[in-house]
Amino acid sequence: SISFVSLNRNDPALHPETPTHHQTQPLKQIAIDYTPEACTHCPDANTITLTYDHRGGARWRTTTRFLYGTFSSLIQCPRGNTSGLNFNIYLSSLEGDKSQDEIDFEFLGKDRTIVQTNYYIGGTGNKEEFHDLGFDCSDGFHLYVIKWGQDLIEWLVDGKLVRRVERKKGEAFPHKPMYLYASVWDASYIEEGRWTGKYIGCDAPYVCLYKDIHVPVGSAVEG
Repeated sequence: SISFVSLNRNDPALHPETPTHHQTQPLKQIAIDYTPEACTHCPDANTITLTYDHRGGARWRTTTRFLYGTFSSLIQCPRGNTSGLNFNIYLSSLEGDKSQDEIDFEFLGKDRTIVQTNYYIGGTGNKEEFHDLGFDCSDGFHLYVIKWGQDLIEWLVDGKLVRRVERKKGEAFPHKPMYLYASVWDASYIEEGRWTGKYIGCDAPYVCLYKDIHVPVGSAVEG
């Protein structure tokens, strides 16, 4: 029976501990929060393009919130001198809300060989960690995955676990339904440029490509 299980390890029936909200489906519909002319979405190909240039950047999000699940995208980050820019994929209960829950992958334009992870509970973050990617995130498509459960968050890059946070007894944890967001924007004013660098802009337009974007099957929440 042991060999039978090992041969059929991908059968979901053998993994009752795997919640259905970790099953995923391709993203079909998005909303664009600003600068729609700088964002192109092709649902059939499951691709999204964000451009940063003289118009500024743009931000897209899912049209529904989700309560837990696995979120993923292949991303090719912008090329050239990207100093000052922030490009990302993240979950948030509502962008701009001061009491948001949030789970982030953030790329800092001054150094494309690292990625920052972070999460917020009720508007409080300060849980940043930096991870050496081992590659330049603009050199091609790489897979970024956020797995969010009631008691566990995992961040993966190209199938490799880069961070894992388990809920500790009695501690708060992200629990608000969240949209999947992505944006490209000039963050050079933050910390006087120490976070992402100063914006140079000599290689504009900067294009961030997203493809094969997946969201949870059964955990969408209305409202």
